[in-house]
Amino acid sequence: MISLAILLTIIGLLMLVRPAVIWKITESWKSDDGTEPSDLYILSTRFGGVMCTLAGLGVIVAYLFL
Repeated sequence: MISLAILLTIIGLLMLVRPAVIWKITESWKSDDGTEPSDLYILSTRFGGVMCTLAGLGVIVAYLFL
């Protein structure tokens, strides 16, 4: 359980700090020009990264104190 929370936190931090890497891995093949992600994609990926990081940290904190 704790290893999943750590993985979720790491993925969330990657989404928050480097959303272009996530775009390159998951979405670049869908684009005709394939040059860079849109501003909306970057914003929504960063928001998802914040949510994943908070969820992962929440599970870690709950595991440590419960």
